[in-house]
Amino acid sequence: MRVLALIPARGQSKRVPGKNKRALGGKPLICWSIQCIQEIEAVCDVLVSTDDPEIAAIATGAGASVPWMRPSDLATDTATSVDVALHALNWYEQENGVVDGLLLLQPTSPFRTRDTIQRGLEIFRLGNFRPVVAVSPAHPHPMWCVRIEDDNLVPFMTPNGFTMRSQELPPVYAVNGVLYLIAPHDLRHEHSFAIEGAAPIIIDSAKEALDIDTEHDWRCAVAYLSSQ
Repeated sequence: MRVLALIPARGQSKRVPGKNKRALGGKPLICWSIQCIQEIEAVCDVLVSTDDPEIAAIATGAGASVPWMRPSDLATDTATSVDVALHALNWYEQENGVVDGLLLLQPTSPFRTRDTIQRGLEIFRLGNFRPVVAVSPAHPHPMWCVRIEDDNLVPFMTPNGFTMRSQELPPVYAVNGVLYLIAPHDLRHEHSFAIEGAAPIIIDSAKEALDIDTEHDWRCAVAYLSSQ
């Protein structure tokens, strides 16, 4: 099985400026993802897609492949992760032959474990290349959420769970961004990573599921490291 690992790392970030090259625990954030995936047998290459020369230099120094700078039209706020992934995948297969899977690792999930990646690869292999997506228990539960219509609170889901105790609520999960693994054909056909029928990897650890999107998230990451 040949799987291409892709780490998308745009240079600009509005909520946490420069986060992908910002030091966390003594090393740039992107290095956490690069080091976690290295030397896993099924992974044929670790490719970083970036528009930032500094990130490219950091990634190359950490052992990842950065064969080009990402085109400007894929480095905007409106560019999707699927568009970025397809650009990298198409180039890689043209240059290096077909792969069985594309493993997308967001650099904003620094605490994913090697064990989670290996479990995902095994699920993918045993499931005949069925897509795999990492999820975590959803907080708050959607049956306790509301929307606002004409200045009135309306249950987001019907029936709602406001009369239920937390232990009575049915289990529900949210995609956490730790890991997406999909066959090239499925990505090109569905234009999505989290397609219906994908196999889940459930991550109960709040630390591993952390996705750094705000300064508060960054402080949480630092706190996790300080508590070790």
